[in-house]
Parts: sequence; C-alpha cells; structure tokens
Amino acid sequence: MSPRTLARIAGSLYLMVAVLTIFAGLVNTSVVEQAATADSIEASATLYRLGFVGELVGAAAFLLTAMALFALLKHVSQAAAAAMVVFVAVSVAIQSLNLLNQKTALAIATSRTGSDHLATLFIEMQRDGYLIAQVYFGLWLLPLAYLIVKSGYFPKVLGVLLVIGCAGHLVDVLARFLAPEFGATISPFAMTPAAVAELTFIAWLLVKAVPRSRVAADQAQSPAW
Repeated sequence: MSPRTLARIAGSLYLMVAVLTIFAGLVNTSVVEQAATADSIEASATLYRLGFVGELVGAAAFLLTAMALFALLKHVSQAAAAAMVVFVAVSVAIQSLNLLNQKTALAIATSRTGSDHLATLFIEMQRDGYLIAQVYFGLWLLPLAYLIVKSGYFPKVLGVLLVIGCAGHLVDVLARFLAPEFGATISPFAMTPAAVAELTFIAWLLVKAVPRSRVAADQAQSPAW
C-alpha cells in the first residue's frame, strides 16, 4: 500500500474519531451532566445508546488510526511507531472498559427491578463487557485476512471468509447495543459467518498447515526467517 494511500486512510479514520468523540461528548453533556438522573437517562435512552455506540466505534477507529500510522511511519523509527500503537491500545482498552459503566447506567435507568436483583445486573454487565470486547474480536480478523491473502500459505478464500466473519461480529455488536431485541433476533445469522470462517481457518491450520515448498522458498529468500 502506498504512503499516500496510508496517509489518507489514517486521516479518514482520525476524522471519524474526532466526529464520533464530539458527538458522544455532546450526548453525555445533554443527557447526563445537565440532569444526571435515572429519569433523564431513561427519557433519552435512544440518544444515549447512539452516544454509547458512537464512542465505541470511535475507540475502534482510534486503534485502526494508530495501526495505519504505524504502517506509514515505521520506517522512521519502528520502536517509536510501536510505542505509539501500544499507548493507543492501552487507552482504547481503558476507554472500552469505562464504556461498561455508561452502559450499566442505562441498564439501571431502564430497569424496574429492586436492589435484590443486583446479581442479574452484574450478569448483564458481564454480557455487555463481552460485547464491547467483541468489537476487537472481529477487527483482529482484518489484518489476519490480509496476511493470509498475501502470504501464499493459504487459499485466498480463507481471507475473504475472515473479512465476512469480521463484518458478522460488528453487525452483531452494533445491533445488540442499538436495538437489543432486534439484535438478539439476528445474532445467530450475524455470527454464523464468523464461526464458519474461524473454524475453517483452524481446521486448515491443523490439517493442511502450510506448503513445505512455500516455506522452503521463503527461507531461501530470507535466511534469518
């Protein structure tokens, strides 16, 4: 990928981060800070969900921005570029964990249960935390798919399947957070491509591994491999 393409990708992702962060901040200001009550959150539940999803997508875009900048600037200093990605990854992890608090506030505001149902609330928190992490369970399949296609070790269709699997993960998460009942309905359909893709890749690794001829060719080209 050319430096100009990488620069434009990084710029587009960074702009997405800025727009979504501003939007989420405005939502938090209008819904929470001006009237931090359960009633105000419940009354603006849809807007609150949009702000939550906006910040979650923005967090993922921030990590992708750092990865694009790493690819663009690693020739300057690989150590500095790697440090940049690590710092962003840590901040995204903390931001994603903190989003669980925001989602829990919505769960409390829209719940009619009493304090004796705290166990159920914590179970819901665990489920929501897993869904937040699922964004990155999906996104890691994109660079993996790229490596599969470029390596020559595997059929390119495996890379295509993994990209479809990534899309399935993201559709599942966004649908469940934006429209929980609809999300629960389509979840099996959204996740099936991801399951097929990953299980197919696992099976290929275990049964076929990689072609000996290709490994030998790579070793010949790069003795330090």
